[in-house]
Amino acid sequence: MKRRGLLKFLLVEAIALNYLPPDSVQASTCSYTGETGTDFWGELDSEFEVCSSGQAQSPINLESGVTSDLGNLVLNYQDTPLAIVNNGRTIRVNYQPGSNLTLDGQVYELLQFHFHQPSEHLVLGKPFAMEAHFVHQNLATGDLVVLAVLMSEGEINPVLDAIWRKISVDDNLPYQEAQASDLVINALQLLPKNSDRYYRYLGSLTTPPCSEIVTWLVLKQSISVSKWQIARFLKVIGNNARPIQALNQRSLLEFNRSAKKISTLRLTPSVKIVDTSSIKLAQKLI
Repeated sequence: MKRRGLLKFLLVEAIALNYLPPDSVQASTCSYTGETGTDFWGELDSEFEVCSSGQAQSPINLESGVTSDLGNLVLNYQDTPLAIVNNGRTIRVNYQPGSNLTLDGQVYELLQFHFHQPSEHLVLGKPFAMEAHFVHQNLATGDLVVLAVLMSEGEINPVLDAIWRKISVDDNLPYQEAQASDLVINALQLLPKNSDRYYRYLGSLTTPPCSEIVTWLVLKQSISVSKWQIARFLKVIGNNARPIQALNQRSLLEFNRSAKKISTLRLTPSVKIVDTSSIKLAQKLI
């Protein structure tokens, strides 16, 4: 791989992980409002030009799409110790290797998931309270699949509650990590019961450099998030949603077929948090 191509690949991988060193352009100057806000991302750095000029940008407004039964989606999510990062732009949960999503015969490793408020994607022009992005990468090509879960205000979400209560908040530290090795979660616990209906389209990262290398899968059924959980996120992070982008000549597909799920959850589906030291403690957390 040529040097420029290698550098681009590594940068894209870093953005996919939602991690850049504090002195990088993205970390130090990009924001969601003002002179460094979303309208100006393409002007902040030459690597970010596609944020303004791209024709396949994300997020988008989800309306009626073309119904399709092509493609095959398999979710293979294993348990992972809870590892949380507050990078000042979102709350991110890093995933240990071994979990993946298979789409059209290609395997994409689950790297992490993170959150946006309000939702970045709209449905028929309306936003949801929040949105979770499960970021997967094909380790051979660098291409990404992002599984997006919309979140509606309602009852408290027990899995989010466990994550939110571990968030470290220190205004003097722009990058904070929290480990909870005694708590084990599974990404399937944050998916809706009906995850076989979703939108699919080709798009981009929703943060600079806005690389157009993402296959988006947006689940139609939402999960719940409480008013307190939304307020907690806003207090720590604030609004972090990029405005919708033009669909242009892209196709929006709708899928209504079952996704195969593989998991090593050690408890019944009704139990959301697994504590490696005590099953009783896990039950108390929900």
